[in-house]
Order: sequence, then structure tokens, then C-alpha cells
Amino acid sequence: MDFNFLKKKDESNSGKKKGGEQPKGPNFTKSIAGMLLIFMIITAVYLAVSGNIKDITEVSISDLAKSVSLGEVKSIEVSGETLTVSYNNGDIKEAKKEVESSLSQTLFNYGVKADVLAKTGITVKNESGIGYWLLNILPFALPILFIIFFFWYLSRQVKGAGMQAFSFGQSKARITDPNDKNNKVTFKDVAGNKEAKQELSEIVDFLKNPKKFLDIGARIPKGVMLTGAPGTGKTLLARAVAGEAGVPFFHLSGSEFVEMFVGVGASRVRDLFKMAKKAAPAIIFVDEIDAVGRVRGGGFGGGNDEREQTLNQILVEMDGFEPNEKVIVMAATNRPDVLDPALLRPGRFDRRVMLDLPDRADREEILKIHSLKKPFAEDVNLTVIAERTPGFSGADLYSLMNEGAILAAREARKKVHQFDLIRAIEKVMLGPERKSHLLSKKEKEITAYHEAGHALVASVLPYADPVHKVSIVARGSAGGYTLKLPLEDRKLQSKKEFIDDIAMSMGGYVAEKMIFGDITTGPSSDLQVASRLARAMVTRFGMSDLIGPVVFVEDGGNSKWGGSSEKGYSEEISAQIDNEVNRIVTDGIKSAEKVLTENRKALDAIANALIDVETLEREDYEKIIIANGILPKKKDEVKV
Repeated sequence: MDFNFLKKKDESNSGKKKGGEQPKGPNFTKSIAGMLLIFMIITAVYLAVSGNIKDITEVSISDLAKSVSLGEVKSIEVSGETLTVSYNNGDIKEAKKEVESSLSQTLFNYGVKADVLAKTGITVKNESGIGYWLLNILPFALPILFIIFFFWYLSRQVKGAGMQAFSFGQSKARITDPNDKNNKVTFKDVAGNKEAKQELSEIVDFLKNPKKFLDIGARIPKGVMLTGAPGTGKTLLARAVAGEAGVPFFHLSGSEFVEMFVGVGASRVRDLFKMAKKAAPAIIFVDEIDAVGRVRGGGFGGGNDEREQTLNQILVEMDGFEPNEKVIVMAATNRPDVLDPALLRPGRFDRRVMLDLPDRADREEILKIHSLKKPFAEDVNLTVIAERTPGFSGADLYSLMNEGAILAAREARKKVHQFDLIRAIEKVMLGPERKSHLLSKKEKEITAYHEAGHALVASVLPYADPVHKVSIVARGSAGGYTLKLPLEDRKLQSKKEFIDDIAMSMGGYVAEKMIFGDITTGPSSDLQVASRLARAMVTRFGMSDLIGPVVFVEDGGNSKWGGSSEKGYSEEISAQIDNEVNRIVTDGIKSAEKVLTENRKALDAIANALIDVETLEREDYEKIIIANGILPKKKDEVKV
């Protein structure tokens, strides 16, 4: 099951980034905005620093000479042609001297006597060193350096985009390291699928001890195709094989091969197999391989169809393995019927492993695995939960346990109780309760009789499944629901069971018409279910007495019972099919009318109870029908 074992962290978080997986660069517009912001900050700092410099009064050299003669000057600092003059009263002023002559000569020319000049402290500052040059050059060089850096940064972004274009042909496989204990999955973490694990144990043995097989002349299959319904555990079972063997696990989806450029998929296939061979022994896992492995020659894309080129490259790579190559290719799909025959021939994907939906015992084991980290109350009985979840996949069971924990946490409880899990079953099957969906008194009465009609017909007809719960509380898109479950798992369904299921589906329609003399939009989904089932009986299962055991629909459709949309029969046969479908549904209506007419008191009792309490669990419901002379079905009384 995709979730048949404890949920692990996403492989992509721990897998090594290889095979051309490029990190995404920053948005180009954001890069420019960031550069402008940096420029504005630098400018603001420069202006703030330059603005903090105190304004110094500049005096002429003649005024300086007078001040020196009068003894007002304390000291003079000479820095090139700039003079910094400190006065006795604490003032500091600047003056400019002649470049050609010294300061002493200049002042002497202005009439300053030598003895007065000797009393004035004169120091000469040597204008040299990196600080001097930076101080003078930085105001001009800083904007130039920023412009150079700005254009370099932009060119780097463009270069990165160009390099990503050249990396299209590299594989985007996510790699799980065999030494990564946090993401390691083994067969112990998988519940159910005993036959599938037994088949795959040979692959593990080959990867661990290839010499044992090669010495006796045996060649392990190069490819293993995992097929099964969604959520049955194809992906994680493949991870378990890699975990058991302790080899690198290359994981990618079939759609990741295909890009907008022709030839990219084939290039990525070559790169992926090259990486795997270097890391051998290793496992390559292609999820949803039907994205590129469909039958060729469909007329789409011509000879340059990207999917066909990618498939051809996969076929070539798998055919090119040497006998001692320790690379196993595993793939998963829930549409094996659409795969190309060349992909499934011996020598490529020649071993097929089917993953079925879990039976009752397997469901209980799966629930135990998912319950390891959840605090359960003493009333939790996983056997009961397993019995009430026929048809659930591993993914559904994981969601059930998670929803149960969420319901307990929402109500601020520290432990998960049995009623949390029961409610979670209905939430996974039908959707969340819509308690805000308030019905008027009339609508509530109509809904109560509608659901009572379903439940009563199911309880009376011998081949219908027993009722476990009836409710008029809206869930998902349903205004109310009748939950009926088989007493034991079934792999086969009979014609009599289908006929009673159709009558049960029409029970709500008949009840509305019988009680209120009118029908509403409520039975619309029931009509769809009954019509589809009746058509499947005629066209797919050969259960029509009029038309006979003839199949008019090929396997592999998208509907619940399969079937393709292509019509392979005449208009006359089409009319006969329509008439037969109509007859089967009409017979179901008549059967429901008979049950409800003969048990009108029970119908009224169930409806009135639903109007009062809105929901009837199995025990309360069975008390009502027993009081009206209808015995509930027991396990040893189920007819086949």
C-alpha cells in the first residue's frame, strides 16, 4: 500500500541532488530591486558620513599672517597646499598656501618676523599611503565599482538561465542513499501483500548475492512491473526492496522525462541509466510509467513524438544490459492495459507483480502499523475498524488513522478513542460533516424518508449488504447517507447481488414518490449509480437474459467497472442495450416499491427516528426493524 507502513519523510528532502537537478535562481525582477536597494543604502551612508563633517571657515593667507604677527595662532598643520590653523581661543580655520613656496617663506613675504614665526608651532603632514588615496579616490570610484558589480550580477543571472537550458537533458531522478536511516523502508514496514513481497525477495537476493545466480546460469529479471489500484503501495514497496537490499534508489515519475524540447526525454533516460550503472548495484524506479510507455503508433505526434522517442530509449537501455549488470528497473502503473507490448516482453519488464486491495486481516495489520505513534484509549478495537473498511486501500487506511487523531486533537483530548476512528471512516468515505447545512422542516422530512427507504430495502432484500448506519446529516456532497457494508470481504459479485443493489439505490426515489407524491433532485446520484451498474451488467458482465453473455465494452476504461468510450456495435444492438438497462432499473423500482409498501410501518418508524435524532447507529437501527418484524442479517445467513 502506498501508505501501508509508517509515513517517512519526503525522499527529495534527503536524497542527493544529482543528475542535473538545478537549484532555482532568484526572480530576475527581485534581483534588480535588491541591487537598487543596496545602491540607495550605500548612497545614504555616504551622504550621512559626508554631511557629518563640520564646516570649517577658510581664511586668506594675508589674514593668517596678521593673526600670526599678533600672536593669536597656536599651531599650523601643513597638508599639501591646505593649512589647518588652530587659534588660541580654540577656533580652527583653513587657509591655502602657494604651491611653489614653503609656508615660512610665504609668511615672511607677508611681513611676519622670524622670531614671531618661531613661536608658532608648524607641523608638516606627509600626504601619502593608501588612506590618503582612498579618501580622494573613493567618492569617484565607488559609483563606478557599483555599476560594474551591477552589470556583473545581471550577466551572472543570464548565464545561470542559459546553463539551465543546457541541463535539460540531465536526469532529474531523486536518489535515496542506502545509508539514510531516516528514509529507509524495509519489508517489516509493509503490511499485507505477502505474495508481492515473496516475488520481490528474489530481487533483493540477487542484488545482495548475484554470484549465486550467475554461477548456475540464472539471469534475474531486468525489469519488474508493479501494477495495482491507486494507493495499494507500489511506490513504497519498491522503496522497501531498495531498503532490504541496501542499494541506492533512483526515483522519478514517467512524466519527468518529457519536456517541451524533442529529444530531452531520451537524453534523460541515457543519463539516468548512466548514473545507475556507476552506482550499481542500484534500483531505478519509474513511477506512473504509462505517461511515456503507452502503445506506440497511436497517430499522435508523428515520428517525432517525444513520448515515443523516450520509450524507444528506455527499450534500448534495458536491452543493453550485460548479464552481470546489477541494475534492476522497477516501474509502477495502475493502467497496465495501455502499455506497449515491447515494454512487457521477456528480457525487459518480464516480471509483473500485482498488488491487490488488502483483505480484512491485512487491513488490521496496516492499521496496527499506523497506530504505533498514536496514543489510543482502552476502547479502541482495530479489528472492528478493519471489518468496517472493506475496499479501503493502504492510502485510505493511513488517512483514516490520521483523521481520527485530528478529530481527537480538535476536541483537546490526549488519546484517540474508538468513536474518533468510526467518524474518520465516514469522513474518508463521504467527506466532512456539514452541520451548518440546515434543512427546513419539509426538507428534513423528505431526507429522512429518502434514507429510510434505502435502509429498509437493504434490510429486507436477501442479497443486499446489511445497514451499519443511517444519517440525515449532510456529508460532502450528500444531503444524507445510508452506510451499508458487507459482512465479509468478497472478490466476486453475483447477478442477484447487483439486482438487489439497484433496488436499494432506488429505495430513496420510491420512498419520496410514495410518501409525498412527488420527487426531488435528491435521488439524482442514486439514479446515476443504478444506471451505470445496470449498463455494466448488460455490456460488461453478460448478465442480460435478453442479449446474452456477450461483452460490448473492452477492458480498461476510466469508469468504476472499466469500459472504453469507443462503440463497437450496431445501432440496433445499442437500442437493445438501452431497453435492457431501462428494464433492469424499472424492475429495481418495482422491487423497492413492493418492500416499502409491505413494510410501511417500519418505513415510518425509521423516518420518524431520523427526524428526532438525525443519526441511527447499527444497534439502534436494528432495534427499530426488529420491532417491526424484520430480522437483521447475520454472518452465517448471508446468501451467495
